[in-house]
Amino acid sequence: MSSIEIFSVSSKSDLKKFLKFPWLIYKDNPHWVPPLLYDIKKVLNKKKNPFFNHADIELFLAVKEGSVVGRIAAVKNDLHNKEHNDKVGFFGFFECINDQEVADKLFDTAAQWISEKGLNAMRGPANPSVNDVYGLLIDGFDDQPRILMPYNPKYYMDLMDNYGFQKAKDLYAWKISKEKMETNDKIKRVADIALKRSNATIRPLNMKDFNNELEKVKFVYNKAWEPNWGFVPLTDEEIDALAADLKPLVDPNLVLFLEIENKTVGFALTMPDYNFIFKEMNGRLLPFNFIKLFTKRKTIPWARIIILGVIPEFQKRGLDAALYYEIMVRAEKRNIVRGEASWILEDNDMMNRGAETMRGDLYKKYRIYEKELMR
Repeated sequence: MSSIEIFSVSSKSDLKKFLKFPWLIYKDNPHWVPPLLYDIKKVLNKKKNPFFNHADIELFLAVKEGSVVGRIAAVKNDLHNKEHNDKVGFFGFFECINDQEVADKLFDTAAQWISEKGLNAMRGPANPSVNDVYGLLIDGFDDQPRILMPYNPKYYMDLMDNYGFQKAKDLYAWKISKEKMETNDKIKRVADIALKRSNATIRPLNMKDFNNELEKVKFVYNKAWEPNWGFVPLTDEEIDALAADLKPLVDPNLVLFLEIENKTVGFALTMPDYNFIFKEMNGRLLPFNFIKLFTKRKTIPWARIIILGVIPEFQKRGLDAALYYEIMVRAEKRNIVRGEASWILEDNDMMNRGAETMRGDLYKKYRIYEKELMR
């Protein structure tokens, strides 16, 4: 039996191996979408990612017979533990060959690092947090992921289960299609009635007033999602960084504000699914691939509803359904006829009912795993 060694990533060469390892795992998988290496480097950069103003991370590689056979990150998120008054650490960026021994050593290494930080449980995958790429795909392997959603081999579930991880929570992804919405006149009536009863209006993002618009997003996001399981508020610096990254790619007509008496009470961020373009780029933005983001964006047939929420005092009025309907109407105008609403907590009844009202199909599921650690 060959020995398996675990190394902490400590050099540029190690980081390159960490970043490129997924290409080995998915080389024969037609559904995987290579991430942009530039983006992943920025996510992991402790000096550039404001997440690390309140968090720490350590990256590890598993090597067998001179070859990398797995990777994992261990994460300590102080803001999470402050928000929830617990002592949970996270693992993420997990990739591994189909070998339980390799997986166990990776999980053991992450667990030891987390335990040494004074934490008593390990949860994930979080890449690196609940506000980033989150969860493990457990249903829906025959389709490529939408933008900023994870994809993984099916055998990862066995690696997790065999190690002793337990389900913490499942996340849902709903497919919403123009054809199904059009078969039900009730959808438009529900949306119209909800807006009329609350004297509410929906408007698109004003790019000329971007900074002020961003302040409204901050207010709605952290207030609307606060009651949700596992929620961690985004800091102002994190929202600013996210907005800077997404600003060149957003379609302002798909970024919607719900207003009542000139007060913003809801928000929806829908992005064209640039994974259709990223798939051709094989992880590389330069030297010329970035041009495709602008020349091919009008050919994208899918969108992802990344954020859709209403602040608590205006919930349960059907306003979420009104946002869903408005998104699909606007998406159709740019020839997008499929949308994914994701992710939604399995027990978020209000949002799941909203997706059902839109005649959505629950077509993918993701799982967050957790394991208590011995100290």
